[in-house]
Amino acid sequence: MKLQVKFSLYNAVTKVAIILLLGAIILFSLDRLAYNQLDNRLIKKKNKIIKHLNDNEIDSLLNKEQSFTDYNILKEEFIVLTVLPDNQKDSTAKVFTEKREIEGDIEVYRILNYKFSYHKNWYNLEIGETMTALQSIKNSIRFYMLIVLVAALLITLIADYTFSNFLLKPFYRIIDKKINLVNDPSHYNYQNIPTSTSDFKILDNSINSLMRKINTLFALEKQFIANVSHELLTPISILSTRFENMLSTPDIPEEHENKIYASLKTLNRLKLIINSLLLISKVENNQYLKTEEISLKQEIDDIYEDLEDRIADKNISYSAHLSKDFHFTGNKALIHTLLINIINNAIKYNVDHGTITITDKTESEKYILTISDTGTGMSKELVENAFDRFKRGNSEENGFGLGLAIVQSIARFHKIDVNIKSEEQKGTSISLSFLI
Repeated sequence: MKLQVKFSLYNAVTKVAIILLLGAIILFSLDRLAYNQLDNRLIKKKNKIIKHLNDNEIDSLLNKEQSFTDYNILKEEFIVLTVLPDNQKDSTAKVFTEKREIEGDIEVYRILNYKFSYHKNWYNLEIGETMTALQSIKNSIRFYMLIVLVAALLITLIADYTFSNFLLKPFYRIIDKKINLVNDPSHYNYQNIPTSTSDFKILDNSINSLMRKINTLFALEKQFIANVSHELLTPISILSTRFENMLSTPDIPEEHENKIYASLKTLNRLKLIINSLLLISKVENNQYLKTEEISLKQEIDDIYEDLEDRIADKNISYSAHLSKDFHFTGNKALIHTLLINIINNAIKYNVDHGTITITDKTESEKYILTISDTGTGMSKELVENAFDRFKRGNSEENGFGLGLAIVQSIARFHKIDVNIKSEEQKGTSISLSFLI
């Protein structure tokens, strides 16, 4: 999981938890808020009535001509004014909840009770609102609270994601340019990625330092392989010549002759191994040019002519059905080596009277060449390690386990994807995917 996704998930979880906590607190205190809101409305109505009070209003209320406000049909509000005996004391408005019967209907009201003096007469004013109004207020508060919380959550999540994306942008640039896109240490770009984050600067400098060490070791490896190859091949050639001269000695005992033949065979195997390793090293070090126009169909036809006798010796049925003659630019000698190694394995590990089939197809802007055989196949473990050096697909066959390693190196050099499908006693299929 990406670091940015983890940051976003962490922020999302924490903010959801905070918002749920705040929502719970608000919901628990909602009744108090609603009662306060309703009480404030009653006090405002009381103040408005007292402010505009006159003799006509008092007479009207006392005669109960207007015991309800504009909502009197629904009986949601009422105003009652009664005369009190003289010598009352001033008091503050009191608010309480009580059942009242209004015109035959009993409802629960929130009632404000207020005693006041007007023109030396004392009056008691009661203003009431049903609890239905309170429920309406609570619903309104819940609705707006939900909108505010959801909006706050979305805004903070978007802001956090945008900021984390901006913050981590140098990190991903470092990963892409300094690691993912580097195929050759000798072409590494040591220029620092612009960033104001000190941690990313440390990472960038550390990668640059590591790549300098790798580049040095890479150059030493090139030199070492060239020197070792030269130093090893020379004595091998000398030994081979001496053994061959010894074989030409007259009256050499048969026992000595067999040992010399065995020694020559061992030297030839050693020479082949050194040449194979040297080839892999040169390919991986980009010591070849890719400037030739290559026809896959022509290469396969040439390889068949070279291996036709071996195919006939095992009575193998060979067929190459190519729908098109695919051309691309590369190194012809290396591609020839890649294909001949694959087809040679298809012959070597095939059964008598088996088949080798070469087909092609085009899909998703790729040209795919598939070479299949009906040989002994490989186990799942061997398929996973097929490109490792000195790993043989079948330990009973003679070989060095370098054929597929060479194939993989040449394929990478030409940006060709190699895929192996194999099953024991059912054969092997190797696909080469070329970019069109």
